[in-house]
Amino acid sequence: MIITNGRIVTWEVPNRILYDHAIYINKGQIHDLGPQSLILSRYPDKEILDAQGQLVMPGNICAHTHFYGAFSRGMNIPSSPPKDFFEILSKLWWPLDRSLTHEDIYFSTMICLIDAIKHGTTTLVDHHASPNSIDGSLDVIAKAVHEAGLRCVLCYEVSDRNGAAGAMAGIAENVRFIKSIQDPSQYSSRVKGAFGLHASLTLSSHTLDACLEALPENVGFHIHAAESIIDENDSINKYGKRVVERLFDHKILGPKSIVAHAVHVDPKEMEILAETKTWVTHQPRSNMNNGVGVAPVETLLRKGIRVCLGNDGLSNAMWEEWKTAYLLQKSGNQDPRSLSALDVVWISIFNNAGLVQEYFPDSSIGIIAPGVAADLIFVDYTPPTPMNEENLPWHIIFGFHESMITTTMVAGEILMKDRKLTSIDENEVFSKSRELSQKVWKRYESSFKH
Repeated sequence: MIITNGRIVTWEVPNRILYDHAIYINKGQIHDLGPQSLILSRYPDKEILDAQGQLVMPGNICAHTHFYGAFSRGMNIPSSPPKDFFEILSKLWWPLDRSLTHEDIYFSTMICLIDAIKHGTTTLVDHHASPNSIDGSLDVIAKAVHEAGLRCVLCYEVSDRNGAAGAMAGIAENVRFIKSIQDPSQYSSRVKGAFGLHASLTLSSHTLDACLEALPENVGFHIHAAESIIDENDSINKYGKRVVERLFDHKILGPKSIVAHAVHVDPKEMEILAETKTWVTHQPRSNMNNGVGVAPVETLLRKGIRVCLGNDGLSNAMWEEWKTAYLLQKSGNQDPRSLSALDVVWISIFNNAGLVQEYFPDSSIGIIAPGVAADLIFVDYTPPTPMNEENLPWHIIFGFHESMITTTMVAGEILMKDRKLTSIDENEVFSKSRELSQKVWKRYESSFKH
C-alpha cells in the first residue's frame, strides 16, 4: 500500500518531519519513501491509505512488561496493605501467578495486546511467570501474539521460590521455546525468545549456573535486578556481594541481556553494566507505585549504559511512561534540569529500538526509512503552537495522548484503523476475561491463605 497525506516523523538521527511525502509498503517493509507525487507515479494502482493530515510515526516499543498481570486490575488483597517490596511480591504477584491456567494466560495476554494496539505500542518484551502452568506457557502467549499481529520477545521467569522442580521446569520451558521458534512453520517471525530469570533474591547459585549451562546460542537473559534495596541486601547478606556483581560472576550479563529496574545500583555496578553492554530498563510508574525509589537514570546514561523504557505490566500507554520518567527525575532530584525530553527520546526511541534489534536482527525497527519494518501508527495531533524536529519531544510529553492514536500497523498489517480493532474481537476477549478472572481471584485467595 501507499500511505499518503501524512506528516511523517522518521525518528532517524537526526530526526526529520516530512511533509508532502508518501510511504510505499511492500511485503511488510517500508520499500520506498519520497515526495508523494513521485511515489504515486512509481507505484500506480496500489492501495492508498490516506493519513488525512495525521502524524505518521514508528510504533512505540515497551522494553519490559508482564502480560500475566492483567487479571490483577481491581483485585483485592485480603490482608493489610503490603508494607514493602517483598510483601508486594508475596501478597500480590506470587499468589496471582500461581493461580493461572493456560486459558488464563492466553486471555491475560490478549488483554495486554489489545491495550498495546490501542495505545500504539507495536513491540513488547514480556517476562512471564505461571508456576502451576509452566510447560507450554510460552506457546500460549506466542499464539495470542500471532493472532493479535504484534511483535514480541518472550521468556519464562526461572525462580527457586517454587522449589527445585519448578526452577528446572522454568529452565526447560525457556530452552524448549527458544529452540522451537527457530522453526518458521511453527511460529510467526514476529515472535522471538529470551531466557527469563526472576531476580537474585529468588535464585540460588546452583540455579544460576544451571541457567547459564542451558542457555542457547545468540540469546541473552532477562532478569529483575536491584529493583528494591531488599534485593541488594539479600545478595550482600547471602553472597557477600551486590546484585550486579553476583550476576556478572555467574556470566548472566552481556550485550543481549536485559536488567530490569537497577534502581539501587552503586558506581561499581554501573561500571559492570557499562563494560558488559548490558541493557537496563527503566519503569518509573511501577517504581513509584511500589515505593522502591528513583532510579539514577541520568547517571546510568552518563556512564554509557544503554537505558531503555518499559512499563512493568502497567498499561501499554508508553507516552505516559515517557511523561512519568521526565517528571520523576525532576522531582526525585529536586532539579528541574534533570532528564531532558531529548534524553527521554534517546531512551524510548533509539535505545528501545536497539534492544529489540538484538532479537530481530533481520528486521530493522523503530524508524521510517526504506528497508525497515512497517510498524507504524497514525497520531491525530494538531498542535496549538509551532512543531518541528527540535521541539517535537516536548510536544509529546506535554501534548500527546494515547487517545490521539487512530491507526496501528505491524509489518504492514493494519491492526487498528480509525480506532477500531481489525485483528481481535475486543468484546469477546473482555467478556471471557471477566468470566475467567473471577475464578482466578478465587484461586488467588485460596493460594494467598496457604
